[in-house]
Amino acid sequence: MATLTPVTYETLQWRPSLDPGYSRASNRGGAYQAAIPAPIGALDFGLPRSVQAEVEDASCEIVRFDAELGGEIAPFASVLLRSESAASSRIENLTASARAVAEAELPGAKGTLNAELIVANTAAMQTAIALSDTITAEAILAMHEALMAGQPRHTPGRWREEAIWIGGGNSPLSAEFVPPDHARVQGSIDDLIAYAQRDDQPFLTQIAVAHAQFETIHPFTDGNGRTGRALVQSMLRNKELTRQVTVPVSAGLLADTDGYIAALTAYRDGDAVPIAEKFAHASLRAVWNGRLLIAELRAIRAGWNDLLTVRSDAAAWRVADLLVRRPVVNGALLREELGLSTDHPRRHVDPLVEAGILIESSGRARGRIWRAPDVLDALDAFAERAGRRG
Repeated sequence: MATLTPVTYETLQWRPSLDPGYSRASNRGGAYQAAIPAPIGALDFGLPRSVQAEVEDASCEIVRFDAELGGEIAPFASVLLRSESAASSRIENLTASARAVAEAELPGAKGTLNAELIVANTAAMQTAIALSDTITAEAILAMHEALMAGQPRHTPGRWREEAIWIGGGNSPLSAEFVPPDHARVQGSIDDLIAYAQRDDQPFLTQIAVAHAQFETIHPFTDGNGRTGRALVQSMLRNKELTRQVTVPVSAGLLADTDGYIAALTAYRDGDAVPIAEKFAHASLRAVWNGRLLIAELRAIRAGWNDLLTVRSDAAAWRVADLLVRRPVVNGALLREELGLSTDHPRRHVDPLVEAGILIESSGRARGRIWRAPDVLDALDAFAERAGRRG
């Protein structure tokens, strides 16, 4: 077994682009230091007893939260996954309201740029869960392909073939950190997969280390943070810490992004304790926040039972159930999700409008959109709690 060692560095030459769009400063060539990630395939290390206890407590809370929902998986699994996607995107400063994201998800809709990117991140998370039976390089590529769909500049689903850097402007010469040369990416990923597939490690610690190693490799030209956090969800499911729902770990990390980045830096310096500790704290906070969200959504849905006065077999009840996970609807979504006729969608939603559950958003005679403000407010409150330190 090997213990974690700091990354080492190699000297490479920066040969700037001849593209006239580059600034004069970026056209200056020279030597820079690129990381060589330490292999972790055979990694074995111990945590301080106090941190180990925190990791074990967090793992138990994740399992307990996953089991708590019982037969209510259908409405809440997608809500938690979308909340995780939004929080992971927010770490990258990609923000949008719950309403904007829900509108961007509607069939045939065109949303704001940030909302569209968050929707793409949801697709990456869904891919991560769907392919979680085995952690493979191909699964990671599929996550990235879903995330970066429609952005050919960033070669969706392919390892990078160029240098990238963090900080430092238009060249790696003054960067804060330069990930490994692209020729090292495949070998480093293979080593990461070997570690991730092991079953002899404390699972939450293993997930934290695998995530930190992925972020050190930075195998794509863009989307590394979001793909790396999708990998976290894939591993949580693969290790059976979760079986049914998404625990919004990114929402826990969001409360202290500076600490999260500092823990990744410490990992590159050879200390995995901070990232393990950060994942334990983030998981506990995510479970706390997730429980509050689920409780609020349950209360909202139960309150609607007193407001709706239609027959028990009316389609409005099915629409009400749908609103818990899809709080903005149009005719196309009602057909897609519930099989309802879209010739006259108002007959399905008018009872909810009259009850004050839905509000029409579009103001158009055709292509009407309705939203459930109570659910959207609950989702925005979840996001606000996630970004608040405390």
